[in-house]
Amino acid sequence: MKCLAALALLATASCMTTPVPQRDFFADLSSLCGKAYQGRITSPPSAADASFAGKRLVMHVSDCTADTIRVPFHVEDDHSRTWVISRTTTGLRLKHDHRYHDGSEDKVTQYGGDSITPLSVARQEFPADAFTQALLVRENNPAGAANVWAVEVVPGRTFAYELRRPNRFFRVEFDLTRPVSPPPPPWGAR
Repeated sequence: MKCLAALALLATASCMTTPVPQRDFFADLSSLCGKAYQGRITSPPSAADASFAGKRLVMHVSDCTADTIRVPFHVEDDHSRTWVISRTTTGLRLKHDHRYHDGSEDKVTQYGGDSITPLSVARQEFPADAFTQALLVRENNPAGAANVWAVEVVPGRTFAYELRRPNRFFRVEFDLTRPVSPPPPPWGAR
C-alpha cells in the first residue's frame, strides 16, 4: 500500500510542469496579497514616461487565487492599469488589463506574454506574445512588438515592474518595507 501511495505521489509530482523558480516567484508574490506599496520610477527620465513623473505611484496586490494574481497599478487618481500574473502549464503569464473610467476594456488591453526560461525566483521576464505583437502593430506601435516586461519580487524589500525594448526602458520600484493604504478603483472589484 505504501508503494502505491509513493508511486501516486511521484506521478503527480512529474505532472507539475511549472518550473520551481516560477512556482516560488508566484508564491512570493501571493504572500503580498491584500497589501499595497508606494513606488518611484528608477529608470532615467524619458518623455515617454512624463505622465508618471512626480505622481504618487501605488501597486496593490488585490486579488489572489491559486492560479491568478491581480495587481492594480495606481497613478494618482488613474486606476486604469492592472498587471495580471497567472500560472500556465509551463510557467507564468503577464497580461496588462487596461480599463476606461467606467470599467470597460480599453482598446489596447490584455497584452503581455509568457515567461521565458526561468531566470531566478526573484525575477521573471515576459517577451511580447503573438497577440501583443499584432495588437501593437495594429494600434500604430510597431516598436512595442519587441517589448520584454520583467517583474521582480525580493521578499521584505522590493517589488519592481520593468519594460524594455530597443530605445525604451521604464522601471518602477516599490518599497515592501512600508505598506500603504490601497486606493480603491472607481468601478469596484472586477
